[in-house]
Amino acid sequence: MTTNQSARLFSRYAWAVVAWNLFVIVWGAAVRATGSGAGCGSHWPLCNGEVVPRAPEIATIIEFTHRITSGLALISVAVLVYLAWKWFPKGHLARRASLISLILILIEALLGAGLVLLEYVEQNKSLGRAAYLSAHLTNTLLLVGALVSTAWLGRHAAPKLKPIAAKWKWALASVIAAGVTGAIAALGDTVFPATSMADGMKAEFATDAHALLRLRLLHPVVAVLAGVFLLFTGLQVSRAGVSARSKAGGHAIVWLVVIQTVAGVVNVWLLAPVWMQLLHLFLANALWTILVLTTLEEHFTEH
Repeated sequence: MTTNQSARLFSRYAWAVVAWNLFVIVWGAAVRATGSGAGCGSHWPLCNGEVVPRAPEIATIIEFTHRITSGLALISVAVLVYLAWKWFPKGHLARRASLISLILILIEALLGAGLVLLEYVEQNKSLGRAAYLSAHLTNTLLLVGALVSTAWLGRHAAPKLKPIAAKWKWALASVIAAGVTGAIAALGDTVFPATSMADGMKAEFATDAHALLRLRLLHPVVAVLAGVFLLFTGLQVSRAGVSARSKAGGHAIVWLVVIQTVAGVVNVWLLAPVWMQLLHLFLANALWTILVLTTLEEHFTEH
């Protein structure tokens, strides 16, 4: 197999790993949104004390499926590291990115186990759960970013990245901030479901409102600020990007921000049904993926 052939094959496999992990992430959100986090009880890695649960309920099937798909995701990333070390020379950035991906998915697995063992599931309303989910969401985005970087770097023979400009660091940080507040808002929607928009707002502004309800108000503010910044960044790079790909990325960022904003409004209007929460999360990950790719394109040099 030639170097070009191995690079193409590696990149295709890496993008398949990205796609699979995005599926696992969305399915994990379904576990939380449907209240199925305790489907295997407080047992980990066993499910209700069994390797394979017998006569499982719906919640058990949802949670056990997430564990299986997460395990396959971990294996897929381990294979990615093996291929990077086999097909790329010492010092190639795809090697480093794949290793970071493996470290992050191991952390992801530990965080997932912690949710079960600490019983941060179902109707748990503690601030500890909110903080834990924030860390989990941050690690998830970093994992997706590392996997996307691995797939992108694998296309190039000797990639080299310049220091990332401040505006791109802010753009990446803004998506993480919006994602973290979004995770907290989604938790609030799960444990304090509203029967109407009026009732939801009344509960949030009540003098004795739970902290999760008050924190839920942060997300729209942070999301709007992040969206405005990303719109300006996307428009700027779409006009003056360093390459055709980065310009296309700028256009994609603009459109995804608009679509995600509409999805957020619809999510609130419909009182956060499960399917809309999952779509909202998927769009957030799509925006993050395009932002990471465009950042790489803007800071890439070939040697």
